[in-house]
Amino acid sequence: MKHIIQLLFSSLLVWSITSCEKAENKVYFEGGTQPALSADRVGTIPLTFATQDQEAITLSWTNPNYIFTTGVSSHDVSYLVEIDTSGSNFTNPNRKIISISGDLSLSITQAELNDYLANTLILAAGVGHDIQMRVTSSIGGSVILPSNVLEFTNVAPYTIPPKVNPPASGTLYYVGGDPQLGGWQNGGSYAQQNQQFTQVSPTLYEITLSLSGGDNATGNDQFLFVPVWGDWNHKYACKKTAAQPADGGEFGYDWSDNFPGPLTPGTYKVTVDFQRGVYTVVKQ
Repeated sequence: MKHIIQLLFSSLLVWSITSCEKAENKVYFEGGTQPALSADRVGTIPLTFATQDQEAITLSWTNPNYIFTTGVSSHDVSYLVEIDTSGSNFTNPNRKIISISGDLSLSITQAELNDYLANTLILAAGVGHDIQMRVTSSIGGSVILPSNVLEFTNVAPYTIPPKVNPPASGTLYYVGGDPQLGGWQNGGSYAQQNQQFTQVSPTLYEITLSLSGGDNATGNDQFLFVPVWGDWNHKYACKKTAAQPADGGEFGYDWSDNFPGPLTPGTYKVTVDFQRGVYTVVKQ
């Protein structure tokens, strides 16, 4: 009987130690502090093309000190610096997001901030805009802590040279293999095919076309932009057809590959933005 009691006690002791070890292995988040965001300037942020290489603003923030049951975490904290228009509360799909790992500050040049405002947020140049900035911290992809929000007023992006030079001819034509368009300029004249873009501004062109859609592997629905009708010496194209989205993307002057056409038939609006160096193909 004494031997049986000893065995039972030993079993209970092992179970108790094992249970404690399992409990101790669980790590729980116990808290942290929101990052305190500050900047080396307040009010507005001057931006000019002449001083584009100079610093626009330096942001600094405190460590959120993520605390777990094992103590203060020693793992690197990830940060997202967000820049948005005031009033959008960082819900704007065009807001600028910059990823930072470990560091507690970020310096932004005037050229960089101007690019964020003009080409990401798509704000008009030469006009003052109210913007806001914040930092959100996370660890392990979760436990997100946002900072306070900094507000800046009357920040005016400046006009920069377009990423792609517009056609010196002032004209732009859509040419492609679509049979509805006569197939790569081989049939009919410009007047019959009506493939000239409308110039909306010095750097923006638009056209609306009825397209057949189909298999881009054959090249029949691929297309290009040319500045002079019937002249193939120069063109606007993409770098690689297979890697280019059908709804648009980046383009360049005398790049090598055709743009991929839409896969479904319909009426499409094609917009070419030389300022940003991107084009879009949107079904109407």
